[in-house]
Amino acid sequence: MCEKVRSKLEVCVDSVESAVIAQEAGADCLEVCANLIIGGTTPGVSQFKQIREACDIKLNVLVRPRSGDFLYTDAEFRMIREDIRMFRELGADGIVTGCLCPDGALDLDRMKEARACAGGLKFTLHRAFDVCRDPYQALEEAVLLGADTILTSGQAPDCLAGRDVLRKLLVLSDGRIEILIGGGVNAGVIRRLKEEIHADSFHMSGKCRVDSRMRYRNEQVSMGLPGLSEFEMFCTDGDEIRAARTALDRA
Repeated sequence: MCEKVRSKLEVCVDSVESAVIAQEAGADCLEVCANLIIGGTTPGVSQFKQIREACDIKLNVLVRPRSGDFLYTDAEFRMIREDIRMFRELGADGIVTGCLCPDGALDLDRMKEARACAGGLKFTLHRAFDVCRDPYQALEEAVLLGADTILTSGQAPDCLAGRDVLRKLLVLSDGRIEILIGGGVNAGVIRRLKEEIHADSFHMSGKCRVDSRMRYRNEQVSMGLPGLSEFEMFCTDGDEIRAARTALDRA
């Protein structure tokens, strides 16, 4: 009898503390990034090194030089290439990135270069896929590029809203490329999508707000986005990850 392959749970983290919590709560692998509050950007070298030392599961590194769209200048794409090579040398297991053309198509030339820079590492086309013009064409192109995974919400604000597209992507992928479902994932969503579209690979942050340890607080000065408190941080909630792991492992 063949052994059943365990369903996959990837957790995106932007701190050493979150990485340790996610691993202990049952994550199979981590997506390491910075600035999750703005969708994630390339992590710092010291952050990655500390997570590599603290965790013994696979680490996929987000390579995204800034927030916003996925149409990059020559200087930004040079950063992408150099960061991919650097994290490969530092011991990453995979690279997560994506580039688009102005017309919304996948930038095949740049994606080929990025794939080559990653060498033998696992390669994920991230949610640039969710804002591309034609997801079904992009799936075929990602397969030809040698990508291992597409991270997607089904081109919708969250994966439940995108489940019809996700269902079609899972059928079209036909085992050629992994469809990793992200965007609003929690235990309840996992249970629904396992049943409704037979999905078995999920990506989540499971983040919660954590109050600052500062006793003195000058709340008149903002260092970042309007409305975002300087005295709240976000951290992975171990209970959320454990619940998701349980939902995945139940038949």
